[in-house]
Amino acid sequence: MQNNEKRNYSIELQKLIDKQGTVKPKLLLHACCAPCSSYVLEYISKHFDITMLYYNPNITPESEYTKRLDELKRLLKTASFCEGVRLMNCKYDPESFFEIAKGLEELPEGNERCFKCYMLRLELTAQTAKENGFDYFTTTLSISPYKNSKKLAEISLVLEEKYGVKWLPSDFKKKGGYKRSIELSKEFDLYRQDYCGCVFSKLEAERKRMNNDSSTCE
Repeated sequence: MQNNEKRNYSIELQKLIDKQGTVKPKLLLHACCAPCSSYVLEYISKHFDITMLYYNPNITPESEYTKRLDELKRLLKTASFCEGVRLMNCKYDPESFFEIAKGLEELPEGNERCFKCYMLRLELTAQTAKENGFDYFTTTLSISPYKNSKKLAEISLVLEEKYGVKWLPSDFKKKGGYKRSIELSKEFDLYRQDYCGCVFSKLEAERKRMNNDSSTCE
């Protein structure tokens, strides 16, 4: 078995695309928000029959959840590279996130609470892909430099084995993906948030802003 630590998932994805025939495989793509989805769709929408799954129970408050969903819907209607892409929305379910976050509330972003959140969202994606006959599943999360792409891959490979649906190898921040997502966000005037979505990351972002503001005072 190949050592996952040494795998380059970005290269693997491009090789897979290069080998494809004329029939587009069915991909269930978990979407965290419109800005992260923008580059991912620009890159792969020509090569896959894509349905996006908006499942993000970590986002609070509900108004923030709805705002991000509305921006994703607007992107899908506006961008030419989104033609034919469908959207599957899930019920807003913050209780699921708070359940897996119990005892981990004080951890900084990027630790075990985040990994459990990855698993929560990716497991429903893999399960839904299995139930609906998709060829692949993956997520837009790896485009963010603040997300642990190795942990996302590790979780996805576990779920691939559990549900029998292939994980589409990906690390979308590579090849200038994150930079391009910022450019596309400006082009389509997309709402970009400064925290991942959960109340804990929001508080952390607010503390950082306060510290930065205080450090500039005379």
